[in-house]
Amino acid sequence: MKIVIIGSHQYKEKFLKHKEELEEQGHQVRIPAFDDHPELDDLGVCEHNRDLIRWADRVDMIWDQRSLGTVLDFGMLFMAEKPLHIVYLEPKTIRGVMEKYEKKISKL
Repeated sequence: MKIVIIGSHQYKEKFLKHKEELEEQGHQVRIPAFDDHPELDDLGVCEHNRDLIRWADRVDMIWDQRSLGTVLDFGMLFMAEKPLHIVYLEPKTIRGVMEKYEKKISKL
Protein backbone atom coordinates (compact mmCIF):
# COMPACT_ATOMS: atom_id res chain seq x y z
CA MET A 1 0.00 0.00 0.00
CA LYS A 2 1.14 3.57 -0.70
CA ILE A 3 0.77 5.74 2.40
CA VAL A 4 1.35 9.45 2.95
CA ILE A 5 1.80 10.73 6.49
CA ILE A 6 0.56 14.28 7.05
CA GLY A 7 0.56 16.43 10.14
CA SER A 8 2.65 18.64 12.34
CA HIS A 9 6.36 18.40 11.63
CA GLN A 10 7.10 19.01 15.32
CA TYR A 11 6.36 15.30 15.83
CA LYS A 12 9.32 14.19 13.72
CA GLU A 13 10.11 11.21 15.98
CA LYS A 14 6.49 9.96 15.79
CA PHE A 15 6.52 10.38 11.99
CA LEU A 16 9.78 8.46 11.57
CA LYS A 17 8.76 5.66 13.95
CA HIS A 18 5.42 5.24 12.19
CA LYS A 19 7.13 5.31 8.78
CA GLU A 20 9.59 2.63 9.88
CA GLU A 21 6.78 0.39 11.18
CA LEU A 22 4.82 0.77 7.94
CA GLU A 23 7.86 0.06 5.77
CA GLU A 24 8.60 -3.07 7.82
CA GLN A 25 5.09 -4.20 6.84
CA GLY A 26 5.96 -3.67 3.17
CA HIS A 27 4.24 -0.33 2.55
CA GLN A 28 5.66 2.55 0.50
CA VAL A 29 5.62 5.67 2.67
CA ARG A 30 6.08 9.36 1.97
CA ILE A 31 6.16 12.27 4.42
CA PRO A 32 5.72 15.51 2.47
CA ALA A 33 6.48 17.67 5.54
CA PHE A 34 10.06 16.36 5.41
CA ASP A 35 10.55 16.65 1.65
CA ASP A 36 13.14 19.32 0.85
CA HIS A 37 12.19 21.36 -2.19
CA PRO A 38 13.83 24.79 -1.82
CA GLU A 39 12.88 25.59 -5.40
CA LEU A 40 9.15 25.47 -4.56
CA ASP A 41 7.16 28.45 -3.36
CA ASP A 42 4.09 28.04 -1.11
CA LEU A 43 1.85 27.12 -4.03
CA GLY A 44 4.42 24.61 -5.28
CA VAL A 45 4.51 22.94 -1.86
CA CYS A 46 0.70 22.66 -1.88
CA GLU A 47 0.80 21.12 -5.36
CA HIS A 48 3.52 18.69 -4.25
CA ASN A 49 1.39 17.59 -1.29
CA ARG A 50 -1.68 17.31 -3.54
CA ASP A 51 0.22 15.04 -5.93
CA LEU A 52 1.36 12.81 -3.07
CA ILE A 53 -2.18 12.57 -1.73
CA ARG A 54 -3.37 11.54 -5.21
CA TRP A 55 -0.58 8.92 -5.31
CA ALA A 56 -1.52 7.47 -1.91
CA ASP A 57 -3.89 4.63 -1.18
CA ARG A 58 -4.29 5.95 2.37
CA VAL A 59 -3.32 9.03 4.35
CA ASP A 60 -2.16 8.76 7.97
CA MET A 61 -2.30 11.76 10.30
CA ILE A 62 -0.13 12.83 13.24
CA TRP A 63 -1.38 16.28 14.16
CA ASP A 64 -1.25 18.94 16.87
CA GLN A 65 -4.69 20.25 15.82
CA ARG A 66 -3.12 23.65 15.10
CA SER A 67 -1.17 23.26 11.84
CA LEU A 68 -3.12 25.00 9.08
CA GLY A 69 -1.17 23.16 6.39
CA THR A 70 -2.60 19.90 7.72
CA VAL A 71 -6.11 21.34 7.45
CA LEU A 72 -5.42 22.06 3.78
CA ASP A 73 -4.02 18.55 3.26
CA PHE A 74 -7.09 17.10 4.99
CA GLY A 75 -9.32 19.03 2.60
CA MET A 76 -7.45 17.58 -0.35
CA LEU A 77 -7.71 14.00 0.92
CA PHE A 78 -11.37 14.59 1.75
CA MET A 79 -12.03 15.81 -1.80
CA ALA A 80 -10.10 12.86 -3.25
CA GLU A 81 -12.08 10.50 -0.98
CA LYS A 82 -8.89 8.88 0.33
CA PRO A 83 -9.04 6.76 3.48
CA LEU A 84 -7.74 8.50 6.60
CA HIS A 85 -6.04 6.78 9.52
CA ILE A 86 -5.54 8.99 12.58
CA VAL A 87 -2.33 7.89 14.28
CA TYR A 88 -2.13 10.69 16.84
CA LEU A 89 -4.03 13.87 17.73
CA GLU A 90 -2.55 16.20 20.32
CA PRO A 91 -4.94 16.27 23.30
CA LYS A 92 -3.58 19.57 24.68
CA THR A 93 -5.64 21.95 22.58
CA ILE A 94 -8.36 24.46 23.25
CA ARG A 95 -10.87 21.75 22.36
CA GLY A 96 -9.37 19.48 24.99
CA VAL A 97 -9.55 22.23 27.59
CA MET A 98 -13.18 22.92 26.69
CA GLU A 99 -14.10 19.24 26.92
CA LYS A 100 -12.43 18.93 30.34
CA TYR A 101 -14.20 22.07 31.54
CA GLU A 102 -17.54 20.77 30.29
CA LYS A 103 -17.10 17.53 32.26
CA LYS A 104 -15.94 19.37 35.38
CA ILE A 105 -18.73 21.96 35.39
CA SER A 106 -21.43 19.37 34.76
CA LYS A 107 -20.52 17.72 38.07
CA LEU A 108 -21.20 20.92 40.05
